[in-house]
Amino acid sequence: MPTDKLSQMSHEELLKYQQSIKSVTYIFAGVLLLLFCLNTYNTIKKGFTALSVLPIALLPILIINFSTLSKIKKELASRDAE
Repeated sequence: MPTDKLSQMSHEELLKYQQSIKSVTYIFAGVLLLLFCLNTYNTIKKGFTALSVLPIALLPILIINFSTLSKIKKELASRDAE
């Protein structure tokens, strides 16, 4: 979501959006960590497969979500300062 969209949202909408993004991001991070561990184990046992790169390929989504969370926190902090 672009930054200008965040500035147009109300305080309650931002809090709700932050909570939903936060929960999805942490669940996704847990699943991604589990997937990374299982793929490492599978690579050791059976060798390298095409699915071994899947956790690395999904890592940018996690980075984008954490970036969005920090933008929301900055927007909320700037509103509280005013």
